[in-house]
Amino acid sequence: MSASSPSLVDIRGLNKSFGAHHVLHDIDFCVERGEVVCVIGPSGSGKSTLLRCVNLLERPQSGAVIVQGEDLTDPDCDIDAARRHIGMVFQQFNLFPHHSALANCMLALTTVAGYKRDAAERIARANLERVGLADKTDAYPARLSGGQQQRVAIARALSMDPALMLFDEPTSALDPELVGEVLAVMRGLADDGMTMIVVTHEIAFAREVADRVVFMDGGAVVEQGPPAQLLSEPREPRTRDFLQRVLTPARAR
Repeated sequence: MSASSPSLVDIRGLNKSFGAHHVLHDIDFCVERGEVVCVIGPSGSGKSTLLRCVNLLERPQSGAVIVQGEDLTDPDCDIDAARRHIGMVFQQFNLFPHHSALANCMLALTTVAGYKRDAAERIARANLERVGLADKTDAYPARLSGGQQQRVAIARALSMDPALMLFDEPTSALDPELVGEVLAVMRGLADDGMTMIVVTHEIAFAREVADRVVFMDGGAVVEQGPPAQLLSEPREPRTRDFLQRVLTPARAR
């Protein structure tokens, strides 16, 4: 069932609980087409749960999640069809270890989207090239670095030609020297106009790439705004305290 919304993503009155633990509190959150939104905040603030509610990997107790005009929380929604337009990259790479990089990127194209093998291979190769891995098509995950595995995961998501990309702390499982290669790919996607919601601890990346930064704490959106404003002159004391804690060690180094 469609719902009227001018935004690519429109979250209205979202509440999510795990048992007695109320994780998300009345979240209202929109993302415009072509916008890059970075979500920051302390661990346990509900960032990843919010992201997982966007494609209904977690089903909220109440509220609506509208993507491209389709209310994913409507019982009549074909959620599998809706998810084809939403790519997601997780903290862990979640690649199939017994498939090559190319096969990982082809799998959903052939089994879900119904592409012929030749067409799926062309798309998969193009997206591996897009993330800088044209020479790793035949490599299996165990033979790839963490950064390369995460780039394969990005290429796999891109192969379904999503309207929206979700990134759940995509660099948190990487060694520090491998973080840059993944962030570079994400910068390229932003430059290409991809709509992205990025849960991240990479404040410098958010400052450089985001159109808007959202700060969450305690399962609620505390404040949001352009990175130059929120990261340099936040209005809320809780935001200032968080940024002071995460940025002071970086300055000290």
